[in-house]
Amino acid sequence: MNFGHMVSKWAGVLLVSGLALTPAWAQQRGNRGPQGPAEVGIMIAAEEEVPYTITLPGRAIAFQQTAIRPQVGGEILEITYDPGHPVKTGDVLFKIDPETLAAALAASEANVAGAEASLTQAQNTVTRYRRLEGSGVSAVDRANSEVALKQAEAALKAAEAARDAAQLMLDRTEITSPIEGMADVAGVSVGDLVTANQSEMLTTVTQLDPIFVDVSQSSASILRNRARFNAGELIRNREIQAHLTLETGDEYLGAGRIVSPGILVSPTTGTVPIRLQFDNPDHLILPGQFLRVQLTLGSTRAVLVPQRATKRASDGTLTAYVVRDGKAQQITLSEQGSYQNSWIVTQGVTPGEQLVLDGLDNLRAGAEVKTVPVRIDGQGVVREVTDDGEAAATGEAASSTPEQPEPAQRPESQPTGNN
Repeated sequence: MNFGHMVSKWAGVLLVSGLALTPAWAQQRGNRGPQGPAEVGIMIAAEEEVPYTITLPGRAIAFQQTAIRPQVGGEILEITYDPGHPVKTGDVLFKIDPETLAAALAASEANVAGAEASLTQAQNTVTRYRRLEGSGVSAVDRANSEVALKQAEAALKAAEAARDAAQLMLDRTEITSPIEGMADVAGVSVGDLVTANQSEMLTTVTQLDPIFVDVSQSSASILRNRARFNAGELIRNREIQAHLTLETGDEYLGAGRIVSPGILVSPTTGTVPIRLQFDNPDHLILPGQFLRVQLTLGSTRAVLVPQRATKRASDGTLTAYVVRDGKAQQITLSEQGSYQNSWIVTQGVTPGEQLVLDGLDNLRAGAEVKTVPVRIDGQGVVREVTDDGEAAATGEAASSTPEQPEPAQRPESQPTGNN
């Protein structure tokens, strides 16, 4: 049998078989019926009272910090403190050689003793002349003795003042801390010579509890917030609440208060400096540290839209989907910051509308949808709400991290028209 003839024969059979099967496969695929409305998870939009908070970058400033310098000159004999440990007011930090000043004090005390003897002699002379006046002592002699008495009194006071000054200089050989705080490393060593009121400081003492935090807010932001308060869009708190976020992202437990609201606008930055005070008993905050300050100015009525339900366009437009008459409709939202992983929406959605939260992949405006009630649990997972009130996970997390409570905030560094 011819081998080439057999190959041609079987190739023809396979080709005919393929042509015969193709219409059936194509017909089967083409005749697939419509899938029906897509299921989407929805939640009912509701209006809530939301705290209005702004976030400002800040830097910690020492409550008090003093530079320690000598007021007398001499040799450093002893450094009596441990760097990095707390000191109290009046604690001795340095001792300077007192011998020279002690000798000066002894000389001053001798001068006082001499002035006291001269004063006693002048007083005796005046007493004698007053008794003998008119019998061998003239009025001029008596007057001269009284002048000498006054001079002796003045000389004694001058000697006493010099003695007191010498005593003060001797006392200053022990350099003490004027405040309570933490002492830094000494800038000198034992045996170094120092001079009175030198420019180089010996060390610093810093009070860390409480501590200041300085922030700056743009004057334009302050004016916009005032306008919103005046218009009734924001409800003012009795007092501004202040909280800190550390560099690690952790929230600082202590609450603060404003001690200086700022009364001047910087001509270069257009910002108003604000100083706050926080308790710092554990010295967790150190001077120079960068922090974020959340200031809760008041509250506002708004609809909270979960951030996972929205999409931000390249031009900054924020959109979401709602269900109206069984169809998905895309809406544009106006937001004024965030609160608990949700946008604070003031325009674009009304309370009671069905907001699409799950099933947003490939969703298009005008598409018919079937709604399923869902909610977001404390771990940020979207769960279906069943008839018995229980919630079952849909298998899709609302965010990569658990939903963390945080105040409604608008970072001051983000330019918006609503701040």
